[in-house]
Amino acid sequence: MAQKKTLVVRQTGSAIRRPKDQVATLRGLGLGRIGRERALEDTPAVRGMVAKVAHIVEIVEERG
Repeated sequence: MAQKKTLVVRQTGSAIRRPKDQVATLRGLGLGRIGRERALEDTPAVRGMVAKVAHIVEIVEERG
């Protein structure tokens, strides 16, 4: 079985004074504080969420 691809996403900006949908997207990614990182499965849904808050997060690493 092939290994699943993952992304490591880090929050680089604050969620303060952001629209509620962007705050909810950060929470959905498992983020919420500057500097927090999460390893997430590389799916179109996750890529879309990252794209929505691209100004607040960065992709640190792509694995797999």
